[in-house]
Amino acid sequence: MDGRGRFAGADSHAGHGRFAERVGGGDHSRLRGGSAADLRGNRQSPGLHTLARRRESRQVSGPNVFARAKRDALSPLRFYLALFGLVLVSIAAFRPQWGRARVETSSRARNVVIAIDVSRSMLAEDVRPNRLERAKADVADMIDSLGGDRAALVAFRRTGVAVCPLTTDRAYLRSALEALTPDSAPRGETDLGSAIRESLNLISADSSAPGLADDHSAIIVISDGGDLRGGALDAARQARKRSIPVFTIGIGDPRTGAPIPSEDGRGAQRFKGEEVRVKLDEAPLRAIAEASGGRYVPLATAGTAETTLGAIYRRFLRQVAAKEQNEAEDRKVERYQLFLVPGLALLLASASLSRGRLPKARADRKHLKVEKRQI
Repeated sequence: MDGRGRFAGADSHAGHGRFAERVGGGDHSRLRGGSAADLRGNRQSPGLHTLARRRESRQVSGPNVFARAKRDALSPLRFYLALFGLVLVSIAAFRPQWGRARVETSSRARNVVIAIDVSRSMLAEDVRPNRLERAKADVADMIDSLGGDRAALVAFRRTGVAVCPLTTDRAYLRSALEALTPDSAPRGETDLGSAIRESLNLISADSSAPGLADDHSAIIVISDGGDLRGGALDAARQARKRSIPVFTIGIGDPRTGAPIPSEDGRGAQRFKGEEVRVKLDEAPLRAIAEASGGRYVPLATAGTAETTLGAIYRRFLRQVAAKEQNEAEDRKVERYQLFLVPGLALLLASASLSRGRLPKARADRKHLKVEKRQI
Protein backbone atom coordinates (compact mmCIF):
# COMPACT_ATOMS: atom_id res chain seq x y z
CA MET A 1 0.00 0.00 0.00
CA ASP A 2 2.72 2.34 0.88
CA GLY A 3 4.33 1.36 -2.32
CA ARG A 4 1.18 1.97 -4.23
CA GLY A 5 0.66 5.21 -2.33
CA ARG A 6 4.14 6.35 -3.17
CA PHE A 7 3.66 5.33 -6.76
CA ALA A 8 0.26 6.99 -6.82
CA GLY A 9 1.60 10.16 -5.26
CA ALA A 10 4.46 10.18 -7.66
CA ASP A 11 2.16 9.62 -10.57
CA SER A 12 -0.20 12.28 -9.32
CA HIS A 13 2.63 14.77 -8.86
CA ALA A 14 4.05 13.92 -12.21
CA GLY A 15 0.67 14.22 -13.87
CA HIS A 16 0.03 17.55 -12.32
CA GLY A 17 3.43 18.68 -13.41
CA ARG A 18 2.89 17.52 -16.98
CA PHE A 19 -0.57 19.15 -17.00
CA ALA A 20 0.80 22.37 -15.69
CA GLU A 21 3.56 22.21 -18.27
CA ARG A 22 1.04 21.60 -21.07
CA VAL A 23 -1.27 24.33 -19.91
CA GLY A 24 1.33 26.95 -19.06
CA GLY A 25 4.08 25.96 -21.42
CA GLY A 26 3.19 28.60 -23.99
CA ASP A 27 3.01 31.30 -21.34
CA HIS A 28 6.34 30.29 -19.95
CA SER A 29 7.88 30.43 -23.37
CA ARG A 30 6.37 33.83 -23.96
CA LEU A 31 7.62 34.96 -20.62
CA ARG A 32 11.05 33.69 -21.45
CA GLY A 33 10.95 35.49 -24.82
CA GLY A 34 9.65 38.66 -23.21
CA SER A 35 12.32 38.54 -20.60
CA ALA A 36 14.99 38.33 -23.30
CA ALA A 37 13.51 41.27 -25.16
CA ASP A 38 13.21 43.22 -21.95
CA LEU A 39 16.78 42.39 -21.19
CA ARG A 40 17.97 43.65 -24.54
CA GLY A 41 15.80 46.76 -24.19
CA ASN A 42 17.18 47.40 -20.75
CA ARG A 43 20.66 47.18 -22.17
CA GLN A 44 19.90 49.90 -24.79
CA SER A 45 17.42 52.20 -23.10
CA PRO A 46 19.79 53.57 -20.46
CA GLY A 47 22.00 55.12 -23.20
CA LEU A 48 19.12 56.73 -25.11
CA HIS A 49 17.52 57.79 -21.89
CA THR A 50 20.77 59.35 -20.72
CA LEU A 51 21.24 61.19 -24.05
CA ALA A 52 17.71 62.57 -23.90
CA ARG A 53 18.20 63.62 -20.29
CA ARG A 54 21.41 65.42 -21.22
CA ARG A 55 19.74 67.21 -24.10
CA GLU A 56 16.90 68.35 -21.91
CA SER A 57 19.26 69.53 -19.22
CA ARG A 58 21.33 71.43 -21.79
CA GLN A 59 18.24 73.13 -23.21
CA VAL A 60 16.60 74.12 -19.94
CA SER A 61 19.54 74.94 -17.75
CA GLY A 62 22.92 76.62 -17.79
CA PRO A 63 24.25 79.17 -20.27
CA ASN A 64 22.50 77.42 -23.20
CA VAL A 65 19.22 78.99 -22.11
CA PHE A 66 20.70 82.45 -22.49
CA ALA A 67 22.42 81.59 -25.80
CA ARG A 68 19.18 80.28 -27.26
CA ALA A 69 17.24 83.29 -26.03
CA LYS A 70 19.89 85.57 -27.53
CA ARG A 71 19.67 83.84 -30.92
CA ASP A 72 15.88 84.05 -30.90
CA ALA A 73 16.09 87.75 -30.11
CA LEU A 74 18.62 88.36 -32.91
CA SER A 75 16.43 86.72 -35.55
CA PRO A 76 13.99 89.66 -35.98
CA LEU A 77 16.88 92.09 -35.58
CA ARG A 78 18.63 90.59 -38.61
CA PHE A 79 15.41 90.82 -40.60
CA TYR A 80 14.85 94.48 -39.84
CA LEU A 81 18.49 95.37 -40.48
CA ALA A 82 18.32 93.74 -43.91
CA LEU A 83 14.94 95.33 -44.66
CA PHE A 84 15.98 98.88 -43.82
CA GLY A 85 19.30 98.36 -45.60
CA LEU A 86 17.53 97.36 -48.82
CA VAL A 87 15.15 100.31 -48.56
CA LEU A 88 18.03 102.78 -48.21
CA VAL A 89 20.00 101.23 -51.09
CA SER A 90 16.88 101.34 -53.29
CA ILE A 91 16.41 105.04 -52.55
CA ALA A 92 20.08 105.67 -53.41
CA ALA A 93 19.58 103.93 -56.78
CA PHE A 94 17.18 106.73 -57.80
CA ARG A 95 20.01 109.26 -57.28
CA PRO A 96 18.02 111.81 -55.22
CA GLN A 97 19.04 115.44 -55.70
CA TRP A 98 18.22 118.60 -53.80
CA GLY A 99 19.87 121.94 -53.32
CA ARG A 100 22.14 123.64 -55.86
CA ALA A 101 25.87 124.30 -56.02
CA ARG A 102 27.97 126.42 -58.35
CA VAL A 103 30.42 124.24 -60.29
CA GLU A 104 33.43 125.49 -62.24
CA THR A 105 34.03 123.58 -65.48
CA SER A 106 36.85 123.74 -67.98
CA SER A 107 36.68 122.57 -71.59
CA ARG A 108 38.32 123.03 -74.97
CA ALA A 109 35.98 124.01 -77.78
CA ARG A 110 35.72 125.35 -81.32
CA ASN A 111 33.03 127.08 -83.35
CA VAL A 112 32.05 125.05 -86.43
CA VAL A 113 29.52 126.42 -88.95
CA ILE A 114 28.18 123.85 -91.42
CA ALA A 115 26.72 125.28 -94.66
CA ILE A 116 24.73 122.80 -96.79
CA ASP A 117 23.71 123.36 -100.41
CA VAL A 118 19.95 122.64 -100.72
CA SER A 119 19.55 123.42 -104.43
CA ARG A 120 17.59 120.95 -106.59
CA SER A 121 20.80 119.60 -108.09
CA MET A 122 21.46 118.11 -104.64
CA LEU A 123 18.56 115.71 -105.31
CA ALA A 124 20.62 113.90 -107.97
CA GLU A 125 21.02 110.23 -107.14
CA ASP A 126 24.63 109.54 -108.10
CA VAL A 127 25.14 108.96 -104.36
CA ARG A 128 22.56 107.07 -102.36
CA PRO A 129 19.85 107.94 -101.60
CA ASN A 130 20.67 111.35 -103.10
CA ARG A 131 23.26 114.07 -102.60
CA LEU A 132 21.27 116.08 -100.06
CA GLU A 133 20.26 113.10 -97.93
CA ARG A 134 23.80 111.75 -98.04
CA ALA A 135 25.11 115.14 -96.87
CA LYS A 136 22.58 115.20 -94.02
CA ALA A 137 23.51 111.67 -92.96
CA ASP A 138 27.19 112.54 -92.90
CA VAL A 139 26.61 115.72 -90.91
CA ALA A 140 24.67 113.63 -88.40
CA ASP A 141 27.70 111.34 -88.21
CA MET A 142 29.96 114.33 -87.67
CA ILE A 143 27.81 115.60 -84.81
CA ASP A 144 28.88 112.53 -82.83
CA SER A 145 32.51 113.65 -83.25
CA LEU A 146 32.01 117.22 -82.05
CA GLY A 147 32.80 116.58 -78.41
CA GLY A 148 32.57 119.96 -76.67
CA ASP A 149 32.62 121.96 -79.93
CA ARG A 150 29.74 124.29 -80.77
CA ALA A 151 28.08 123.96 -84.15
CA ALA A 152 25.70 126.01 -86.32
CA LEU A 153 23.80 125.19 -89.50
CA VAL A 154 23.29 127.26 -92.68
CA ALA A 155 21.16 126.29 -95.70
CA PHE A 156 21.92 128.03 -98.99
CA ARG A 157 20.87 128.32 -102.60
CA ARG A 158 20.72 131.87 -103.98
CA THR A 159 21.34 133.20 -100.47
CA GLY A 160 22.39 131.70 -97.18
CA VAL A 161 19.89 131.21 -94.34
CA ALA A 162 20.86 130.44 -90.74
CA VAL A 163 18.68 127.54 -89.57
CA CYS A 164 20.50 126.81 -86.29
CA PRO A 165 22.75 129.18 -84.29
CA LEU A 166 25.97 128.09 -82.62
CA THR A 167 25.03 125.61 -79.93
CA THR A 168 26.12 122.56 -77.98
CA ASP A 169 22.53 121.29 -77.97
CA ARG A 170 22.92 118.20 -80.16
CA ALA A 171 19.20 117.40 -80.20
CA TYR A 172 18.33 120.88 -81.48
CA LEU A 173 21.05 120.67 -84.12
CA ARG A 174 19.85 117.27 -85.32
CA SER A 175 16.26 118.49 -85.49
CA ALA A 176 17.26 121.45 -87.68
CA LEU A 177 19.33 119.15 -89.87
CA GLU A 178 16.49 116.69 -90.43
CA ALA A 179 14.17 119.52 -91.49
CA LEU A 180 16.40 120.64 -94.39
CA THR A 181 14.76 120.53 -97.85
CA PRO A 182 15.22 122.46 -101.13
CA ASP A 183 12.64 124.90 -99.74
CA SER A 184 14.86 125.82 -96.76
CA ALA A 185 16.50 128.64 -98.78
CA PRO A 186 15.33 131.01 -101.56
CA ARG A 187 15.46 129.65 -105.10
CA GLY A 188 18.10 130.75 -107.57
CA GLU A 189 21.60 129.98 -108.77
CA THR A 190 23.81 128.47 -106.11
CA ASP A 191 25.86 131.25 -104.52
CA LEU A 192 28.79 129.85 -102.55
CA GLY A 193 29.79 133.35 -101.43
CA SER A 194 26.46 133.89 -99.64
CA ALA A 195 27.01 130.67 -97.67
CA ILE A 196 30.43 131.87 -96.45
CA ARG A 197 29.20 135.34 -95.56
CA GLU A 198 26.25 134.04 -93.56
CA SER A 199 28.58 131.66 -91.72
CA LEU A 200 30.93 134.54 -90.83
CA ASN A 201 27.96 136.56 -89.59
CA LEU A 202 26.93 133.73 -87.26
CA ILE A 203 30.41 133.63 -85.73
CA SER A 204 30.55 137.42 -85.32
CA ALA A 205 27.05 137.69 -83.86
CA ASP A 206 27.55 135.01 -81.26
CA SER A 207 27.96 136.57 -77.82
CA SER A 208 27.51 133.48 -75.64
CA ALA A 209 31.21 132.60 -75.98
CA PRO A 210 33.11 135.72 -77.10
CA GLY A 211 36.48 134.06 -76.53
CA LEU A 212 35.72 131.52 -79.26
CA ALA A 213 35.56 133.94 -82.17
CA ASP A 214 37.71 133.79 -85.29
CA ASP A 215 40.93 131.87 -84.63
CA HIS A 216 39.02 129.09 -82.83
CA SER A 217 36.41 128.74 -85.58
CA ALA A 218 36.01 126.96 -88.91
CA ILE A 219 33.46 126.76 -91.74
CA ILE A 220 32.41 123.64 -93.64
CA VAL A 221 30.68 124.09 -97.02
CA ILE A 222 29.01 120.99 -98.52
CA SER A 223 27.98 121.40 -102.17
CA ASP A 224 28.09 119.94 -105.66
CA GLY A 225 29.58 123.19 -107.01
CA GLY A 226 28.31 126.65 -107.76
CA ASP A 227 28.97 130.11 -109.09
CA LEU A 228 32.08 132.05 -108.06
CA ARG A 229 30.76 135.29 -109.57
CA GLY A 230 28.81 136.16 -106.43
CA GLY A 231 31.91 137.15 -104.52
CA ALA A 232 32.74 133.68 -103.23
CA LEU A 233 36.51 134.23 -103.44
CA ASP A 234 36.25 137.60 -101.70
CA ALA A 235 34.29 135.97 -98.87
CA ALA A 236 36.94 133.24 -98.64
CA ARG A 237 39.73 135.81 -98.38
CA GLN A 238 37.81 137.68 -95.69
CA ALA A 239 37.57 134.42 -93.72
CA ARG A 240 41.31 133.95 -94.07
CA LYS A 241 41.99 137.41 -92.65
CA ARG A 242 40.02 136.39 -89.58
CA SER A 243 41.94 133.10 -89.34
CA ILE A 244 38.79 131.11 -90.14
CA PRO A 245 39.55 128.33 -92.65
CA VAL A 246 36.81 127.16 -95.02
CA PHE A 247 36.74 123.42 -95.67
CA THR A 248 34.82 122.60 -98.86
CA ILE A 249 33.26 119.16 -99.30
CA GLY A 250 32.36 118.03 -102.82
CA ILE A 251 29.49 115.58 -103.19
CA GLY A 252 28.48 113.84 -106.41
CA ASP A 253 30.08 112.23 -109.44
CA PRO A 254 32.51 114.60 -111.26
CA ARG A 255 32.63 112.42 -114.43
CA THR A 256 29.16 111.38 -115.55
CA GLY A 257 26.88 113.14 -113.08
CA ALA A 258 23.20 112.29 -112.70
CA PRO A 259 19.81 113.67 -113.79
CA ILE A 260 17.94 116.15 -111.61
CA PRO A 261 14.48 114.89 -110.57
CA SER A 262 11.62 117.07 -111.78
CA GLU A 263 9.59 119.04 -109.25
CA ASP A 264 6.46 116.98 -109.92
CA GLY A 265 8.39 113.76 -109.30
CA ARG A 266 7.73 112.45 -112.83
CA GLY A 267 11.09 111.66 -114.27
CA ALA A 268 13.98 114.08 -114.71
CA GLN A 269 14.15 117.77 -115.53
CA ARG A 270 14.48 118.55 -119.23
CA PHE A 271 15.78 121.50 -121.16
CA LYS A 272 14.81 121.81 -124.84
CA GLY A 273 13.68 118.20 -124.76
CA GLU A 274 16.92 116.85 -123.35
CA GLU A 275 17.46 115.38 -119.89
CA VAL A 276 19.38 117.69 -117.60
CA ARG A 277 22.35 116.02 -115.94
CA VAL A 278 24.56 117.69 -113.37
CA LYS A 279 28.11 116.77 -112.40
CA LEU A 280 30.10 117.61 -109.32
CA ASP A 281 31.92 120.87 -110.16
CA GLU A 282 35.10 120.68 -108.12
CA ALA A 283 36.90 123.79 -109.44
CA PRO A 284 35.06 126.48 -107.43
CA LEU A 285 35.22 124.36 -104.28
CA ARG A 286 38.98 123.95 -104.64
CA ALA A 287 39.44 127.67 -105.26
CA ILE A 288 37.49 128.64 -102.12
CA ALA A 289 39.44 126.21 -99.94
CA GLU A 290 42.78 127.53 -101.21
CA ALA A 291 41.78 131.18 -100.81
CA SER A 292 40.68 130.68 -97.19
CA GLY A 293 43.52 128.44 -96.03
CA GLY A 294 41.26 125.42 -95.74
CA ARG A 295 41.11 122.18 -97.68
CA TYR A 296 38.93 120.61 -100.38
CA VAL A 297 37.83 117.00 -99.83
CA PRO A 298 35.52 114.99 -102.14
CA LEU A 299 33.03 113.18 -99.95
CA ALA A 300 32.27 110.06 -102.03
CA THR A 301 30.91 108.99 -105.37
CA ALA A 302 28.61 106.29 -106.72
CA GLY A 303 27.09 105.62 -103.32
CA THR A 304 30.35 104.56 -101.71
CA ALA A 305 31.37 105.55 -98.21
CA GLU A 306 35.13 105.70 -98.64
CA THR A 307 35.20 109.06 -96.92
CA THR A 308 32.75 110.25 -94.31
CA LEU A 309 32.30 113.74 -92.97
CA GLY A 310 33.01 112.47 -89.48
CA ALA A 311 36.38 111.15 -90.67
CA ILE A 312 37.11 114.46 -92.43
CA TYR A 313 36.31 116.36 -89.26
CA ARG A 314 38.51 114.17 -87.11
CA ARG A 315 41.39 114.34 -89.59
CA PHE A 316 41.38 118.00 -90.60
CA LEU A 317 39.21 120.18 -88.38
CA ARG A 318 40.81 118.92 -85.20
CA GLN A 319 43.87 120.86 -86.39
CA VAL A 320 41.99 124.09 -85.75
CA ALA A 321 43.06 125.41 -82.36
CA ALA A 322 40.58 124.86 -79.57
CA LYS A 323 39.93 127.58 -77.02
CA GLU A 324 40.16 126.72 -73.34
CA GLN A 325 36.87 127.72 -71.71
CA ASN A 326 36.23 128.18 -68.02
CA GLU A 327 32.56 128.23 -67.18
CA ALA A 328 30.54 128.25 -64.00
CA GLU A 329 27.07 126.80 -63.74
CA ASP A 330 24.54 125.95 -61.07
CA ARG A 331 23.93 122.24 -60.73
CA LYS A 332 21.71 120.19 -58.48
CA VAL A 333 23.62 118.38 -55.74
CA GLU A 334 23.35 114.60 -55.70
CA ARG A 335 22.56 113.17 -52.26
CA TYR A 336 22.52 109.44 -52.95
CA GLN A 337 25.53 108.93 -50.67
CA LEU A 338 23.37 109.81 -47.66
CA PHE A 339 21.31 106.68 -48.34
CA LEU A 340 23.85 104.35 -49.92
CA VAL A 341 26.44 104.34 -47.11
CA PRO A 342 24.07 103.59 -44.19
CA GLY A 343 22.15 101.10 -46.34
CA LEU A 344 25.29 99.10 -47.06
CA ALA A 345 26.28 99.30 -43.39
CA LEU A 346 22.93 97.82 -42.32
CA LEU A 347 23.22 95.00 -44.86
CA LEU A 348 26.73 94.17 -43.66
CA ALA A 349 25.55 94.17 -40.04
CA SER A 350 22.73 91.77 -40.90
CA ALA A 351 25.13 89.47 -42.75
CA SER A 352 27.62 89.46 -39.88
CA LEU A 353 24.91 88.47 -37.39
CA SER A 354 23.89 85.59 -39.66
CA ARG A 355 27.46 84.34 -39.88
CA GLY A 356 27.76 84.54 -36.08
CA ARG A 357 25.25 81.70 -35.68
CA LEU A 358 27.20 79.22 -37.77
CA PRO A 359 30.06 78.45 -35.35
CA LYS A 360 27.59 77.86 -32.52
CA ALA A 361 25.53 75.45 -34.62
CA ARG A 362 28.63 73.51 -35.67
CA ALA A 363 29.80 73.27 -32.03
CA ASP A 364 26.43 71.85 -30.95
CA ARG A 365 26.51 69.18 -33.67
CA LYS A 366 30.09 68.22 -32.80
CA HIS A 367 29.24 67.93 -29.09
CA LEU A 368 26.26 65.71 -29.91
CA LYS A 369 28.42 63.33 -31.96
CA VAL A 370 30.92 63.02 -29.11
CA GLU A 371 28.13 62.14 -26.67
CA LYS A 372 26.83 59.43 -29.00
CA ARG A 373 30.27 57.86 -29.29
CA GLN A 374 30.67 57.89 -25.51
CA ILE A 375 27.34 56.16 -25.03
